[in-house]
Amino acid sequence: MATQLTRVPRRRRPFAAHTPVSETRHPAVALAIAVPCAVLLLVLFGGWEQLATQTKAVADLIGR
Repeated sequence: MATQLTRVPRRRRPFAAHTPVSETRHPAVALAIAVPCAVLLLVLFGGWEQLATQTKAVADLIGR
């Protein structure tokens, strides 16, 4: 019969161990990170046409 090896689970350090818990990121910083990523994905995958189509559909839906 095969023996089962048991490992002691290692404790992980928290993801942001060096930052205090009470400190939060400003929403503008999150926006500054997310917008360039979104634009890059739109350019890489050719999503400009899809974005324009969806924007026109929503504008037509609300009557503008």
